[in-house]
Amino acid sequence: MIEVKNVTKKYGSTIAVDNISFDVKDGEVVGFLGPNGAGKSTTMNMITGFIEPTQGQIIVNGNDISKKPRKAKKDIGYMPENVPLYYELTPKEFVTYMAELKLVKKAERKEEVQKVINEMGLAEVQNKLIRNLSRGFKQRVSMAGALVGNPDVIILDEPTVGLDPKQITEIRNLIKELGKKHTVILSTHILSEASQICEKVVIINKGKIIAVDTPENLEKATKEKNSISLIVEDPKCNMEKLKEKITQIDSVDFVRDCEDGTKQYIVTTSADIDLRKKLFEILPKEEIVIFELKKTENTLEDAFIKLIDANKQEIEEPKDKTNKIEQGNEEKGTNPNNGEGSTNNEKENLVNATKENSSLKDETEEESKENNNESENIEDEIKENDNGKESIEDEAKKNDNKKPDAKEEKK
Repeated sequence: MIEVKNVTKKYGSTIAVDNISFDVKDGEVVGFLGPNGAGKSTTMNMITGFIEPTQGQIIVNGNDISKKPRKAKKDIGYMPENVPLYYELTPKEFVTYMAELKLVKKAERKEEVQKVINEMGLAEVQNKLIRNLSRGFKQRVSMAGALVGNPDVIILDEPTVGLDPKQITEIRNLIKELGKKHTVILSTHILSEASQICEKVVIINKGKIIAVDTPENLEKATKEKNSISLIVEDPKCNMEKLKEKITQIDSVDFVRDCEDGTKQYIVTTSADIDLRKKLFEILPKEEIVIFELKKTENTLEDAFIKLIDANKQEIEEPKDKTNKIEQGNEEKGTNPNNGEGSTNNEKENLVNATKENSSLKDETEEESKENNNESENIEDEIKENDNGKESIEDEAKKNDNKKPDAKEEKK
């Protein structure tokens, strides 16, 4: 249904989305997850054709969104973030207007609008001004605008943001119903919501996709430990010695004292070990009465946090290596954590700098001496030239004095 192939979006030198690829099959409900600024809304805007990708290709129901935008957009219903609506219209007028924009046939328009209004639970407020509706009803109106025209793909950007618990439950139920007839892409910050509604999730961070899988598989893949919550009556404090009795236990952590005199503990083991059966066998022998034993489950939120943290470390590791190399080059093998070493290094650097300055000073003095010698040589040459010039002038005068004698001889 939707194929995103090697898509990149740049704003100047900023890369908002960096070479991402994923696909959404027909009839799937897919959650698009990520922290603020990860690139979720940018990706959704590109899928809807609202903005063009810098590179890559987006295909919706066989149509390239850049080359055949009218055909591709006809199959998309989009509910943007922050519910942009015309507040001076009624829900019925707004949905009718959206039907006109989507070129719903005039003969079918009235019936289509009323059907969507009923599906979204807007019948009782369809003739009230949108500005007078609650936040929950405004979300429904926006969703009705996306749904009118019966598009194959529904894209919902933060559909439950700002709603109270009752409204959130109502919108979630609507999305589940939409998933029975449409392909749905849902962007959300509420991970429990994605876990309940979505068949598959795409996790994006810093413009790059870091995971694509079902919520269940992500939860299993990121599970590192098995944790069991125990509420027990332990008058002889034998829980402290439990690790000696069951060697597979990694840790036994006290949580709290309960009001009825019991105590709560968390028993942790590696992910591939389930100790529940063994605990039922061992604890009664140690005079520990079990009031509650429950295995704690890894959630999508736990998986999300671990994946984001791991991705953050991958991004920062090359930077740390570069910084260490630069520091090593600057320090030339000294240990930056050793205060004495760094102080000695500073002293050596100062001594070396002083020596360099002294040698530069000596070189400068030698050059000035050479320059002085050269200037003295030039002055001597000038004096010699002046002396030569004077001797030539004397000879010329002598020749002039001899000329009258020659004239007299001729006479």
